[in-house]
Order: sequence, then structure tokens, then C-alpha cells
Amino acid sequence: MKSVVAIPTVLPGAISVRSQVSRLAVPAITEMLLMTITHMVDMIMVGRLGAVAIAAVGISVQPMFFVLAFFQALAVGSTALVARSIGAGDREGANQVTRQALIGTVALGAVLATLGWVFASHVPRLMGAEPAVQTVASDYFAIVMAAMPFVSVSFVLSASLRGAGDTRTPMKVNALANLLNMAGNYVLIFGHLGFPAMGVRGAAIATSFARGFTGLVLLTLLLAGRRELRLSLRDSYLPQPDVLRRIFRIGVPAAVEQLVMRGGQVIFVRIVAGLGTAVLAAHQIALSVESLAFMPAFGLGMAATTLVGQGLGARRPDWAEKAAGETRRMGIAIMLAVGLGLFCFGESIVRLYTTDPEVVATGALALRVMALAQPFMAVNFVTAGALRGAGDTRWPLYATAVGIWGVRVCLGYALGVAAGFGLAGAWAGMAADQATRATVLALRFRAGHWKSIDV
Repeated sequence: MKSVVAIPTVLPGAISVRSQVSRLAVPAITEMLLMTITHMVDMIMVGRLGAVAIAAVGISVQPMFFVLAFFQALAVGSTALVARSIGAGDREGANQVTRQALIGTVALGAVLATLGWVFASHVPRLMGAEPAVQTVASDYFAIVMAAMPFVSVSFVLSASLRGAGDTRTPMKVNALANLLNMAGNYVLIFGHLGFPAMGVRGAAIATSFARGFTGLVLLTLLLAGRRELRLSLRDSYLPQPDVLRRIFRIGVPAAVEQLVMRGGQVIFVRIVAGLGTAVLAAHQIALSVESLAFMPAFGLGMAATTLVGQGLGARRPDWAEKAAGETRRMGIAIMLAVGLGLFCFGESIVRLYTTDPEVVATGALALRVMALAQPFMAVNFVTAGALRGAGDTRWPLYATAVGIWGVRVCLGYALGVAAGFGLAGAWAGMAADQATRATVLALRFRAGHWKSIDV
């Protein structure tokens, strides 16, 4: 069953805004939770190999996110334009945007996969990893980068489907891929069913296979013509400069935002890595937990992107504003509950990853600090998603630049290293970053300029 939003049928007297938000957000949140749980299981399984293995996988994740930032231009641009087209009743226009985004992502994915494979041995050293971690991390990074073309297809097609209001299909496909990933970890990390125990390298192979599977299945479904968006081998896949320009006009600021954010996170990881391997391991575990905790806000942000884009496509900015407000209120309520859970049960959660007492104590303290920032995180994610749906992608970039570099990196270093508060001080910088971004974005949204942006 597809989850498709048709804005003209949700005006007063029809389905409530909250119902529309839930219809879009619940599958998106479920998908993100499943993906994050899978990453947590990866870390838990790898954690049985020791602190070096945890640090190796964790230190490879940040540059991987940096690489994925390049696809953000195609993903955000396609989501916004597909949503506008669907809201305006132009289904062929939505299909055309999806085809052009697919062309761009395959080409870009092939280039980045090659570069990642060639320079894999240099990445962990540049990230500040200790010698014992560098070799293991470079193997993991090289294998995962090899799957980048397939990962990019999954990334962009999922974004286009969400723009069309179909959040169930990406959820189902990614759920199956996550099961494959966990099964592959069990077999390849520890050596079962006749396979040798491959350790961290086995985790990389399982992850790459699962991500490749996701991209191929989504492409097959769209070619089959049974989803809201449809692709056909009879269509033209030649680049169309006018469509690509529209995609990139919206998407490039979002890509730059991701690069700015990932660059700041890389520097932040280097700051934490200087505090020692045990602290770095605690940081990576806490990040894994935090990435699960913010998934509700992330999913609601996706819903806000679709609803605002389709509302503006239907020429109902009042409806779009109402949808964004309802989504934000839901996000704050949910994230308050999440923060309470992190504060009360942080230590028990970290113990699922490791029994090392130093790592457990340090990671739990970091989670308690970040628990205080959860409501701000809800405002940040949802408001940024709403602005992206309107095509206003520059202000999320500005907010991220100020928050990451002006607050997280600077304050994190000042508190964590200079003041000697360690990981807790560094994570206080992260919490302040979320509060700063939430404030900037809320003020921009309230100003209302997003209602008149031409995409």
C-alpha cells in the first residue's frame, strides 16, 4: 500500500493535518529507526572485537558522511521539485525530475567510489587515528566506498519517493536490507555457515551488500511502474540542463550545508581522538545511541519537507505553514520523552556495546549532556525540513555553519580540551550547537519569506 499525499483533498473538512503528518512521518521514522538500529547492531557486534575495532569503524563513518554530502544536492533538489510537481498535479514533471537526479547520482557515485578506493589508506591518518586503528579503518573504508554507486541510487530514489508522498516503499525496502545486513554481520564478522571470521572487514562487506541491494530494488520497483513515481527504459536519460539547473539551484546549498557540517564533525572527531582511544570509543558509542535518539525528529523533518513542498505546489502556503507547525509540535513532544530516556538510562544503553568501565562511564555522561538538547533538535530538524521543502535551502546552510563551526567546534574544544572537561565538555558544545541552529531556523521560518520562493 502506498502512502501518497494529495494536497487538494486535505483542505478544511477533509483529513486533518495531524493525520497527514502521521501518515508521512511514521513510515519515515520507522525506516530511520531500523537503519540506525542496524548501525547500532553493527557497532555492538564489532564492539565484541575490542576498542580498536570500534574506533576503526567509528572513525570511518565521518568521512563516509562527508562523501554522502555530495549526493545531498541531488536528493534535496529532487525531493523539493517532486513535491511541488505532485502538489500541482504534474506527475510527468515529477518523473522527469527523478530521471535526471538518477543520471547525476550514478555518474557522481562512480567517481567518488574510485577516489575513495584509491585514497582509503590515507583517510584514517588524516582523521587522527592512532596507528593501531589506521590499518583496520582503511580496509573498512575502502570496501564500503566500493558500493557507493549503489548507495547513491538508493539515496536519491528514496528522496524522490518521499517527495511524492510515498514513504512506505523506502521503509519496506530498507527494512529488508537491514535484515540482510545483520545476517551478513553474523556470518562474516565471526565466521559462521562455513565462512571465515573476517572481523571488521566482514562488517564492511555485509554493509556494502545491503546498501547495494537497496538501490537495485528501488530502481526495479520504479521501472516496474507500480509506484507513485515511474521510470521506463523507453524514456530519455540524456541530461536535460534546464531540469538539472533547477535541481542544483535548490540542492547545492543543501550539499554545501552537509559539507560544512561533515567538515566540522571531522574536526570535532579529531578533537575527541586526541583525548585517547577509550574516549574515542565512548564518543562513537554515544554517537551511535544519539543517532537512534534523533530519528523521530529526522523522520518528522522528512514529512515537513514533503508537506510544505506539496502545499506550495497546490498554492496553499497557509496549509503548508499549518502542516509545518503541527509537525514541529509533535517533534518537541516526542524528543522531550527521548531526552528523558537518555538521561535516565544512558549507562545501561552504553553497556550494550561494551563492558569497559571507563568507556561506559564516559559515554553515559555524554548522553546525559545531550539529553538536554533534544527539544532543540526537534525544532532544528523539522524547521530545516520545512524550509527545504519550500526551496529555501540557504538558511539551513547559514544556521549549520554558525552552529557547527562557531559553536560546536570552538566551544567543544574550549570545554573538552582547554578547560579539561573531556568528552562531557565536548558534548556540551554539541548541545549548544543544536540550540543555536534551532533558534536561527525558527526565526527564519517565522519571517515567512519561504512562502514566495520560485523553484
